[in-house]
Amino acid sequence: MDQKTKDRIDYLRSHLHEQNHRYYVLNDPLISDMEFDMLMHELQDLEKANPDYTDPNSPTQRVGSDVTMAFSQVTHTRPMLSLGNTYNEGEVADFYNRIVKEVGHDVDIVCELKFDGTSISLKYENGELVQAATRGDGTHGDDVTRNAKTIHSIPLKLKGDYPAELEMRGEVLMPHKAFETLNQQRADIGEAPFANPRNAASGSLKLQSSLQAAQRQLDCILYYVLTDDMEFALHSEGLEKAKEWGFKMSEAYRVCHNLNEIYDYIHLWAEKRKELPFDIDGIVFKVDNLSIQRDLGFTAKSPRWAISYKFKAEQAHSRINAITYQVGRTGVITPVANMDPMQLAGTVVRRASLHNADVIAALDIHEGDTVVVEKGGEIIPKIVGVDLDKRLPNAKPVEFPSICPECGTPLERVPGEAAHFCPNQSSCRPQITGRIIHFVARKAMNIDSLGEETIELMYSNGLLNDPADLYTLTASQLLSLPKIQDKTAENILRGIEESKNVPYQRLLFAIGIRFVGETTAKKLAEAFPNIDALRNASFEQLMTAEEVGEKIARSILNFFSDEKNINLIERLRSYGLQMVAEEKKLLTNSLNGKTFVISGTFIAYGRDELKALIEAHGGKMLSGVSSKTNYLVAGANMGPAKLEKAQKLGVTIISEEQITEMIENGEHN
Repeated sequence: MDQKTKDRIDYLRSHLHEQNHRYYVLNDPLISDMEFDMLMHELQDLEKANPDYTDPNSPTQRVGSDVTMAFSQVTHTRPMLSLGNTYNEGEVADFYNRIVKEVGHDVDIVCELKFDGTSISLKYENGELVQAATRGDGTHGDDVTRNAKTIHSIPLKLKGDYPAELEMRGEVLMPHKAFETLNQQRADIGEAPFANPRNAASGSLKLQSSLQAAQRQLDCILYYVLTDDMEFALHSEGLEKAKEWGFKMSEAYRVCHNLNEIYDYIHLWAEKRKELPFDIDGIVFKVDNLSIQRDLGFTAKSPRWAISYKFKAEQAHSRINAITYQVGRTGVITPVANMDPMQLAGTVVRRASLHNADVIAALDIHEGDTVVVEKGGEIIPKIVGVDLDKRLPNAKPVEFPSICPECGTPLERVPGEAAHFCPNQSSCRPQITGRIIHFVARKAMNIDSLGEETIELMYSNGLLNDPADLYTLTASQLLSLPKIQDKTAENILRGIEESKNVPYQRLLFAIGIRFVGETTAKKLAEAFPNIDALRNASFEQLMTAEEVGEKIARSILNFFSDEKNINLIERLRSYGLQMVAEEKKLLTNSLNGKTFVISGTFIAYGRDELKALIEAHGGKMLSGVSSKTNYLVAGANMGPAKLEKAQKLGVTIISEEQITEMIENGEHN
């Protein structure tokens, strides 16, 4: 690598780190998203062409990898203790007065927001991130470094005059907007939504694929500095220093000098928390002076110089007038409590999901019950209990229906799943219209001229019964509907025609196989490059595809075992929709005519990256080892069955390094 290339890589890394900090931490971007993406692509290309000049903390590491991880345990250098909780201002006063009595004079207290996420410890050596770990049991946690690197507000390299060794502690959060998007995506594929952003953040941080973690839009706010090279005497000074080093710190902290100021802070954020883009569930109080902190020390479970105050979750009581049962496009039945309107956390609440039959049973809800509804900083109102004193005499327990409320078909429940569902896909109205609405969505076939009301109108008038019917619509049929004018009809027909060019991977998402979301559809399209290959795949072959576990594999098999779905696919094919993945332009013919299976995890490449590399040089990927396989590319933790089969069939077993050698020594375009 020449000096000019090295200098360009160094510049891009430094420049992108700075722009990332300005965008995600300071909220003050200097360049456009397009310019940022162009520079990032340039850096990715340069790093790929110069693998010897790698940097584990390059900005390119934020995009994540599809390599499947097993989380190793790490021992915390300093235990991650929990805080004692208080629930009223009297207990806060007890804490403050105890500190003053032990110290012998007034002390300053730093008041901070108590973020409702999942705790994390970040370790830096010489300004570079070397480890991220969860709290775990306080002594041992999981190493989540690769996933943490995908969180843009976590600096990979520090700025300024930072200590040589540093540990930062804070909270990984999922903002409300990202939480709503994630739950909508889960609903789209028939998955249960996360109960709250905290659970979503915790689950996202422990995803086995950092590529998936990168898509969850997590945030991280730090609140505690640990280093043996302290150049400050106050906790509040440490917070300001950490900002200079590049960390995202809360601007909401306040140094309070007495109890009245502490109470003012509590009252301020009890109301103002509703304006935040993420959840908080209380306030944390810490002695500001670090020397006093050391003198006060710790109990076995928590520091004696800090405590948390938990907000009472905002609650209201209301009577259930009726429970309705909604049918989703995958047939899942969701019970919804319809209540007398109530004011809760600044909004009028009339409805709350009861999720499934198990939740109804656990709450022991009876007909006409007065229920306790909570919105303690969370986005979605939640029923948390029943006011038994107001239960009506002879009120009967709510029984989950045994038949579909829309079509009368007996409901089914898959063992191990919480939801009941209606199996009548072909005649249950909300399932039919829901599938069509999903089919035309922006991330699917992108027929944006068709809204939900129009689809419902077309169904009611006998024009649509499945997505394939869209491609038989005529202008005269559309103009016969109320509110459809010439221009609207023209836009609808043009959008339908243009959708015939939508790539195969988005068609796979659009047809609505249960549990197959946008990302899984993309992985399936890579593993099975045409619809017939996917249709004919065995359970074992499906399980070799990225993102596909047992539940998704069985769902795919069930989908293609239904003649109605096969008929839908064939009709869509006859109308010209894309059933084959686009052919990729070859970089070389080095691997032409050779077939490969990969298994295990790799160092230089993610599994998808390795597959793409093989295909880019003319090789063909197979889903499983067979007599047609030329090479098995073996990585760490490879399945013993696949290795045994390869050896039995005489398949050549090679490493990822040997793939690179084959490409370099082969035939080039």
